[in-house]
Amino acid sequence: MSGLQALAQEMIWFDKSRYDEAERCFYEGTNGIPQTPQSQNASKSEDQSELVSRLKCVELDNENLHNVVDDLRSMLLKLESRMAVLENSQAPAPKTAPVNKKSKVEEHNGVDDDDDIDLFGSDEEDEEAERIKAERVKEYSARKAKKPVLIAKSSILLDVKPWDDETDMGKLERCVRSVQLDGLLWGASKLVPVGYGIKKLQINCVVEDDKVGTDILEEEITQFEDYVQSVDIAAFNKI
Repeated sequence: MSGLQALAQEMIWFDKSRYDEAERCFYEGTNGIPQTPQSQNASKSEDQSELVSRLKCVELDNENLHNVVDDLRSMLLKLESRMAVLENSQAPAPKTAPVNKKSKVEEHNGVDDDDDIDLFGSDEEDEEAERIKAERVKEYSARKAKKPVLIAKSSILLDVKPWDDETDMGKLERCVRSVQLDGLLWGASKLVPVGYGIKKLQINCVVEDDKVGTDILEEEITQFEDYVQSVDIAAFNKI
């Protein structure tokens, strides 16, 4: 075998790049350097998975947008139908031709011939109509009188403050409840600490709006000036 033939059968020179790559990987492994091809492949796979997830998100958003558009379209159709109904209901009713009543003379000359018909009208019919009308008005007035009248009422929570911690709160409450007015009803009460040993009286009452106002209540309660320092409206609710 000649030297040229031996060189032709030697593959190391044709696969030199493979040997160089293997040598580089060996030295990178011994020196603790991460291998570049594997990291590149990993980054490529991560990029591909991220791209797939983004495409899925875009498809999901697109589907949601289609659903929103469909809902808006259906709402628009409903609004248009309601507008059409409202326009039809607000349209003026067609005028009907007045009905011409036959006069008593025409009825007398027509098919219904009756000798007893008064051609010039009858006062008895007018009196009967007035009587029926008066009875209906009377019945309506009686029904309206029997209907109960709605009385407007309010629930008021009052804060009654004493002068100091030595004020007799039991006496103060008795003074407050002694206020008697038409349309006033006292309710539950309790003592609420304010500070420095002082307590205020919190009392509830129900009043008729047309008869009792908050100004009258405050004026009546503050007249017990030996016990009451001030009166405040803590809560006011319509019933």
